[in-house]
This record gives sequence, structure tokens and C-alpha cells, in this order.
Amino acid sequence: MYKSILILSAVAVSLFAGVGDEHFNIPLWESGKVPMATGNGPLDAPFLTVFLPPENKRNGTSVIIAPGGSNIMLMYGVEGLEVAERFNDWGTTAFVLTYRLSPSYGEAARVLDGNRAMRLVRSRAKEFKLDPNKIVFGGFSAGSAMARSVASASGPGDADAADPVDRLDSKPNFLLMVYSAGRAAPGEKLKEFPPTFLLAAAHDTGAANGSAQLFLDMNRAGGVAEIHIYQKGRHGFGASATSPEFSPWMDAFKHFLKVGGFFGGAK
Repeated sequence: MYKSILILSAVAVSLFAGVGDEHFNIPLWESGKVPMATGNGPLDAPFLTVFLPPENKRNGTSVIIAPGGSNIMLMYGVEGLEVAERFNDWGTTAFVLTYRLSPSYGEAARVLDGNRAMRLVRSRAKEFKLDPNKIVFGGFSAGSAMARSVASASGPGDADAADPVDRLDSKPNFLLMVYSAGRAAPGEKLKEFPPTFLLAAAHDTGAANGSAQLFLDMNRAGGVAEIHIYQKGRHGFGASATSPEFSPWMDAFKHFLKVGGFFGGAK
């Protein structure tokens, strides 16, 4: 069953990545150099799918999107493609992350994938005309828990690394965590987290209460955070452009980014 789900996920991303020249894949590592790989098939090789805004809209900002799916599949539609298209409307270049999944891989491999994705986007900032200091890491559900782990494990890179990508900083400039705050890590330094936007529905009690707790913890620690918990709804609402419950959330997040200087406004 797991294998079938993973194959469907890989097929889904190859379909939308092949539509138009503006969508294409970038492997996180060269073939044969993926750390912790347990095989050499397509499901052992994490990658980013690029969604470019119209050239006349591009403003140098970027986002890495980690879809959810309980770590056994990836919800590429509502938590990948649709979200990327909204970011593109804002002039933001989007990278949808295909990360390694269970049961073949655990959290350690996913944290490596997320941090590598951050470094890879920074390494190609000049190519895509991006500001390396204006990168959001956004996750949904399992991808949101991963985002928290990525922020906790991020660092300045190894100046002596043979791979120049590994010399770069992996810390996101902004963090988006949708319907899952994730679990606290030992020694987690919440004050050092990037500005963080938390989102959930109240009836999705695990995500809502966890997000509320994370907001309290970050606020007490002196971190920058904003939280939105909607009174109705469900888990898995994605971009929700036409939803009566959730449609304002991406505009609220855009405002959060603007206040933080992501689009060039004053901090």
C-alpha cells in the first residue's frame, strides 16, 4: 500500500512539473550523492519543482513549500500547486519540495532535505534573480512539523565543505506553519526562530492547540510570531481561495510578510 501511494505521488509531481517551461525539477543532490539514501530510485531522490511568476511580476522573493500527507504521500494539489500559484500572483518564485517519505525514511532524512532545499535555493539566487535573504519555508500538516524541525536544525553551513551548497546558511527568513505546530525539540531556541505565521482551524484540535502553545512559547521567548485560528473548518484546507471559512488566510499571510519587510516594506 505504501509503495503504491508513493508511486502515485511521484507521478503527480511529474505531471504538473512538465506543464510549460516555467515548471521544472531541480534535484537536491546529484545522483549517487544523496545522504542517508536507502536506494537509487526516484523516491530516494528529493527535489524541488520550480514555479516561476510572470517575468514582469517577479520581485526577488521566494518560498519553499512542503506539502503534507502524513509522511506517506504528498498533497501536491491543494498544498503545493494551488499555494505556489498564489505566491506567483504576488511575484514570488515558488519551489515545491518533494521530500523523502516513510516507511523508507524518517525525520532525520526529511530534516536534511529541508535544510538542503534552503541552501540550494540560496545557491541559485543569482540565476533566478532572488534575494537570498527573502526566503519563506512553508509547510502544511506533516510538512509544517518538518518546517519546525528545519528551523530548529538550521545553521550557517560548513565553510570547509567540498560541496559549495553546503557552505551556505539554511535558516529560513520567514516560517509558515499550517495546521501543525510540530513537536518541541530538545534545546529548541524559539527566540532565534525566523518570524513565524501559525494557522489552523479550531475544530482541528491537535493542530490548533499545538499552534496556540507554540505561539505562547515563542512570544514568551521573545520570538516574532502571529497566529490565526479559524472558528470553523477542518484539517487539510490548503490555499482555500474560495472557501467561506478560510479564504482570507493567504491575504493575512501576505500582510504578515509585508509588515516584516519581505516585499520591500519597512520592518
